[in-house]
Amino acid sequence: MLEKVLIFFIFLGPLVFFHELGHFFFARLFGVRVEVFSIGFGPKLFSFKRGDTQYAFSLIPLGGYVKMFGDDPLSDTELTPEEEAVAYTKKGKWARFCIVFGGPLANFILAFFIYFSIITAGEKVPQIKFGPVTQEVFLHSKGVRTGDILTRINTQEITSFDDLNMVDSQVENITVDRAGDSKILAVGLDGMKFLEEFSKINNNLRAPILVSATGESFYVKTDRDSPLSLEEILESSITSVEIYKLDDKKLKMQFDPKKVNLEGLVPELINLNGSWEKTFILKKLYPRDLMIESILMASAAEKAKLKGKDIIIGIAGKSIFNFDQLKTAVQSLKAEKPISIKVLNSEGVKELELTPTYKEYNGEKALSIGIKSGIIFYSIMVEIESKGFIDTLSKAYNRTVEGSIKTFLGFKKLITGEVSLKHVGGPIAIGQVASDSFNISLSMFFRLMAIISINLGIINLFPIPVLDGGHIVFILFELVNKGPLSRKKLMYAQQVGMSLLFLLIFVALFNDISRLF
Repeated sequence: MLEKVLIFFIFLGPLVFFHELGHFFFARLFGVRVEVFSIGFGPKLFSFKRGDTQYAFSLIPLGGYVKMFGDDPLSDTELTPEEEAVAYTKKGKWARFCIVFGGPLANFILAFFIYFSIITAGEKVPQIKFGPVTQEVFLHSKGVRTGDILTRINTQEITSFDDLNMVDSQVENITVDRAGDSKILAVGLDGMKFLEEFSKINNNLRAPILVSATGESFYVKTDRDSPLSLEEILESSITSVEIYKLDDKKLKMQFDPKKVNLEGLVPELINLNGSWEKTFILKKLYPRDLMIESILMASAAEKAKLKGKDIIIGIAGKSIFNFDQLKTAVQSLKAEKPISIKVLNSEGVKELELTPTYKEYNGEKALSIGIKSGIIFYSIMVEIESKGFIDTLSKAYNRTVEGSIKTFLGFKKLITGEVSLKHVGGPIAIGQVASDSFNISLSMFFRLMAIISINLGIINLFPIPVLDGGHIVFILFELVNKGPLSRKKLMYAQQVGMSLLFLLIFVALFNDISRLF
């Protein structure tokens, strides 16, 4: 827990610092006296003064502020000529616009700098592998198979998911790597249609990890040069595998087979017996996603007295070998009615009955038995080297622009109701994804930092009083009004702005807490 908190501070600190630095820089550029430069809100933990400015770190680290002299338009205090020369409200419209816009601008520049730096240093990103490709999937008819690695679209090299944002309007063919062989597959799809079809099978593959009735985890290793996911092993023609017992406590949600340390571990050889699914079942080994990681309070699973480490191996009289089969069987009930499940644990196999109940997820209701899967995802990280200064500059610029456009469109969908407000996350959600990305790779951590920096810049440009965008709107109104707004209008606008801001904060925190329980 302490590690996650520390990661969160390391993640959020630079975003807040550079945003406030943008305001500070332009304030000083136009001769405005800055009284306080604070990282965080509330009581000051420690501070020091240099020149006219007090620099401080405050108790609540979820933001910061720059306090400028004379920044209160509602103040009746008369200023001397010397004070007017350094007061924010006495500066011209262009100067005040630059000062206000400086914060969001700094966030966009920071995002560009992060992208430029990680591309220059060489990125470590997840390998672009197709997830399970069944015969019902459209791209299966085009020759795509489970575990294929996407390497090229038309003539454009694909090295990361960011490259998919630059897909041509027409995808004539794709190049995939399959077990070391390069294959060109004719597709003939509109670019957006291809991305839509790709997203359907861009599901995370399962790590090649099985569990026994006693809750022990085993890594399945093949003789292939490139490690395979569990789906690929199940579909392969490999005749034997080695399994290694792993320390379950050291396993994380993302598993990179290239990083697993097998030194000192003694493998057990398993030979194919019909199919790999049948072979593993005969050895009483099951995919880890069927193991119960945890159980929700007052759920159907708790009422049925299921426990952590139990393995669900059957439902409604049918054997299952992945968690999706369990979810499909539960949803097929279409009502809260009893269903039988078969469970394996150290005491053996038992059958019991439970009644799934409707739960709400992201605004939609679905039947649930109230368990969290012990799934571990397959994740091979690949390193991408920089291809020169101009190429790096272009990629960093394109990613910043693309990230800004997608963030703006995402907020537009929230405002128009196309996306539920339940998708809005607060500090807890940000802290969780920051911790997860840090554990995957530093590249992913800094990528996330860049996109959140863009988010912060765009949010602050919302035309809401008390936000930077609201101040910009006031400046524009001054141009139309040919003078400052009245005291009454300013007070009303600030009250509305604070109400909207507190509402947004409440929704974000409510969603964060709801996800925990």
